[in-house]
Amino acid sequence: MGKRIVITGGSGKAGQHIITYLLQQGHAILNLDLVPLPAELEEKVHTLRVDLTNSGQVYSALGSHFRLQEPFREPLGLVPDAVIHMAGYSRNMIVPDEETFRGNTLSTYNIIEAASRLGIKKIVIASSVTVYGVAFAEGDVDYPSFPVEETVDTNPMDTYAIAKVCGERVARGFQRRYGSDIYILRIGRIFAPEEYQESLFRSYVENPDRWAAHGWAYIDARDLGQMCDLAVQKAGLGFQIFNATNDEITNYESTAAFLARVCPDVPVTRELGAREAPITNRKIKELLGFREQHHWMKYYEPRSNPQTIET
Repeated sequence: MGKRIVITGGSGKAGQHIITYLLQQGHAILNLDLVPLPAELEEKVHTLRVDLTNSGQVYSALGSHFRLQEPFREPLGLVPDAVIHMAGYSRNMIVPDEETFRGNTLSTYNIIEAASRLGIKKIVIASSVTVYGVAFAEGDVDYPSFPVEETVDTNPMDTYAIAKVCGERVARGFQRRYGSDIYILRIGRIFAPEEYQESLFRSYVENPDRWAAHGWAYIDARDLGQMCDLAVQKAGLGFQIFNATNDEITNYESTAAFLARVCPDVPVTRELGAREAPITNRKIKELLGFREQHHWMKYYEPRSNPQTIET
């Protein structure tokens, strides 16, 4: 049976694919954003313009009707079954650091607080693999250990990732207070279907030594939609953090051989799968049942014959 789900930031690249996937599963969606959805989605999903840094607007929006009708047909007093919070500045240097921190922490706090006070029992929060402290570090920094699991220390030095860590702590506190389910998705670099032939992903495969910042992992926007649906459907886990990444390393070497070559001094805490992504998604597969549908090799077209995959 479909659920009533509020998504924030649904008009963005990732949000559009998440909405499309959720609609395919039969859910009803309300989008909270400052910009409209593309026409093909706007026909199916209403967008409510909301300043998420304004607590009153957030509280009012979470109690909104999902569809504009004359007259309204939805019963009064309904609250959503779930909230998926994707909105916010997506990296550093879109705005000054102060605004990155203010916007991202305040919007996350407002969503979690309002949803908790309204009795919404499932909240899914977008965090980032940048919290592991490598992506936007000052200079070259190694990961603490491999594989990068959710228990690895989060010790970033940049404003964007620090704001994400703050959001995770807010979520943990409110979950303890209200006893709800709040799941954190530490999302890898998001790729839409058309981006596999563009220069960034090509560099992942052809120049992998350069991409420690992204942990030699990513997430397909469509698979992220599956993760969000699974998070909404799975109840009773309390506060949880999941790496929202793909299954396999984004080059043609075996994971162990590659990491031994590029990060020889980083400790390895368990045996890695032959091609397991260094920022591992094992937990989300085990607890939520995620199964990758969009492996990068389905879409990436090498310019020359790739080297043999090591096993």
